[in-house]
Amino acid sequence: MSEATATPEDTGQTPDAEAVRRGQEERLEKVWETPKGWRYWSAVNNTEVGIWYTATSFAFMLFAGVLGLMVRVQLAVPENDFLTATFYNQVFTLHGTVMMFLFAVPIFEAVAIVLLPQMLGARDLPFPRLSAFGYWCFLIGGVFVSGSIFFGAAPEGGWFMYPPLTTQERFTPGYGPDIWLLGLSFIEVASIAAAVELIVGTLKCRPPGMRLNLMPLYAWYVLVVAGMILFAFPPLIAGDILFELERLFHWPFFDPERGGDPVLWQHLFWIFGHPEVYIVFLPAIALVAMIVPTFARRPLLGYSWIVLAAVGTGFLSFGLWAHHMFATGLPAITLGFFSAASEAVAIPTGVQIFVFIATLWTGRVVHSVPMLFVSGALAVFVIGGLTGVMVALAPFDWQAHDTYFVVAHLHYVLIGGMLFPLVAGVYYYWPLVGNRRLSDRLGRIAFWLMFLGFNLGFFPMHLSGLIGMPRRVWTYPAGLGFDLPNLLSTIGAFIFATGILIIVFDILRPKGKQPYAERNTWQAGTLEWLAEVPGKDWGVRSVPIVTTRYPLWEQPGFVEDYDQGRFYLPDAEEMKRETMVTSVLDGEPVQCLRVPGNTFMAMIAAILLGAVFILATFHFWYATIAAMIGATISILVWLWRGTAMIPEKPEKDVGLGLTLPLYMSGPKSVGWWAMFITMIGDGTAFLSLVFAYFFYFTIHPEFPPAGVDGPGLFWPMVSLASMLGAWAAARIALRVNRAGSVGMARALMAAGVALALAGGAALVWAPYGAGLDPVVHVYQATVWVIVIWTAAHLAVGALMLAYCLARSFAGKLTPVYDIDISNVALYWHFMAGTALITVATIALSPLAA
Repeated sequence: MSEATATPEDTGQTPDAEAVRRGQEERLEKVWETPKGWRYWSAVNNTEVGIWYTATSFAFMLFAGVLGLMVRVQLAVPENDFLTATFYNQVFTLHGTVMMFLFAVPIFEAVAIVLLPQMLGARDLPFPRLSAFGYWCFLIGGVFVSGSIFFGAAPEGGWFMYPPLTTQERFTPGYGPDIWLLGLSFIEVASIAAAVELIVGTLKCRPPGMRLNLMPLYAWYVLVVAGMILFAFPPLIAGDILFELERLFHWPFFDPERGGDPVLWQHLFWIFGHPEVYIVFLPAIALVAMIVPTFARRPLLGYSWIVLAAVGTGFLSFGLWAHHMFATGLPAITLGFFSAASEAVAIPTGVQIFVFIATLWTGRVVHSVPMLFVSGALAVFVIGGLTGVMVALAPFDWQAHDTYFVVAHLHYVLIGGMLFPLVAGVYYYWPLVGNRRLSDRLGRIAFWLMFLGFNLGFFPMHLSGLIGMPRRVWTYPAGLGFDLPNLLSTIGAFIFATGILIIVFDILRPKGKQPYAERNTWQAGTLEWLAEVPGKDWGVRSVPIVTTRYPLWEQPGFVEDYDQGRFYLPDAEEMKRETMVTSVLDGEPVQCLRVPGNTFMAMIAAILLGAVFILATFHFWYATIAAMIGATISILVWLWRGTAMIPEKPEKDVGLGLTLPLYMSGPKSVGWWAMFITMIGDGTAFLSLVFAYFFYFTIHPEFPPAGVDGPGLFWPMVSLASMLGAWAAARIALRVNRAGSVGMARALMAAGVALALAGGAALVWAPYGAGLDPVVHVYQATVWVIVIWTAAHLAVGALMLAYCLARSFAGKLTPVYDIDISNVALYWHFMAGTALITVATIALSPLAA
């Protein structure tokens, strides 16, 4: 008998109990309801934002796919004139850029925003407005970068944008490189915002009882990949800053005539670029790790091994970047180290592949479309991995570098390691999103078209590369042996695209007459399949207690207890959106978290911040400053209205006799963790700039150059004293406020503002007073960029303390409710470290030289 027609007697409940349950569900539906009409776009629920994110990512993928087909048409025959040389450069640059920055990485974050809360038994991620803000940043930045091609202004220098080709106007006139740099820098804001959300959500919003060793493997992969984003994206942001300063103001970071070096860009770019391959690969493997046990009808073998392999892959990926630079003349010892590291990463990758094969071998495999795509993924990825081992050897790489052999390797790894598993995930999880299953028949047709078309399209590129066809060429003469491989590749690419179009048709075709999928249609064992069909906006009916890795298989009566609200938070008595916060290691309940609801402020803040980057691209400086002020005000309004809200009571009964606080600050709070994680990423970007300084220090016999004095000791030391004073003021303000000395705390906050501004002024005066001209030599330019970075962060720190002071006067920051000053004090810990490194670098290192 269906739930819709069941009576209380059928469900074993008394009429009173049934009425209570229905009342709980009605209140939950009201609280978590998705807004209607034009207010729909104010939604911040993870399900809505995740679906927007996923759909937009796929739209960008289709756009990049069309660009890729244009490339293949151009190269189908020798001496083709389908595209002009200039437009061809724009097409292949945007193809790579969009695929990597607007599809491969964002699709991981998009899918995780949809699935992770369900897998963790959470109502939502802890910062839903941050997820919405990240989405709007992604959409605006993506449209800005992609739309440039329709105005003939797209970048032409490849998705890697190597200088000096792209930094000098005589080589690349126009706004193309600026659109690439500033547009993608804005998109990176979205990526880091999503990474913070996903890390905190995974660590702090698991259900009670779900220790780290009981997390679904998908959550482990999300944790590893989001952590990788924190360390991989900031070096690229630092490189973008140096790049754009050279283009806008002629600072010579990559100009050898003034002490710069283009190789620095390669280091910063590939410190990001190679981990990004695994940032793309690991989330797709995470989907495989969820699909394989379901269709093997058994738990995944080697849980601990696969977790260690995922962590090991993430760790080793940061030691591989220079294998993209084997042809730049690196020392022999460097070649040996990076070649060995590139070979070593095959070990944890192989462990993951063998775990999946062993699980299937020992299970009772149920054949399905998701498993068909998983099988194809493993086959294609193994080929890509084998060619990866080949190009990891420096002598072979010298022969294959910048040929179509590398293009083939890249696509076998990315499409086999990412796209095929992603399509498997689409067919597997579509019943949770669209309430109906996709067509098995269309899915099988699409698979074989994609599998055969892909191999026909990209396998011949190995041959054309080995016989010498270079990458990024507009056309080629006949008679060199390139004709047949290129024609086959073009035919294969169109067959592959046909398979993609069938999937798009399957997703978009009307399904109104098709029945809903059964609940847990694949008979899986993990929490996301608790979702009802059609799904509810509330995320989970009640936050469950989890004691196994596959609770739907291994915990008796689990689904019934969940449906009847017999776990935690079965109701929304105060009509507030709530989820549960637990401890990092053991999943012990810590707090009942009130999460903010729908708002347009996230969209407004993203639009204004996007205007900063877009206006700066076209050098509209006054409008840029106005947009920056508007973005700052909008973010402050967002924070003032939606964060650290004082609850109407200190604690709440969350069910099963457990009472939890509604407000918490310090290391147990999600806000503290968000600040900590954000500052790790921020600190990585800063250290990348310091790395640039010492990179120049090592390549120049004299650094600073002869005849150039540094900023001296006096003003940097004055600045350091002021900065450390601001740090002390923030720390002491936190303590005295908690002790009840509100007046003293306010005085310390005001003093901290003054000291931060004074420290920033003294720091800027040091190079200015010493007459350091950043246009003349890279030493002066590097000193200035480190100084400006630190001074800007001091201004942000001063603004934070002023915000806390205003909150205190408004009664929103008290001795008991002090999240704001607690988080700002943590920021100042990082700021103190930044201050010490800055002064040591610009004032003390010249003395050592």
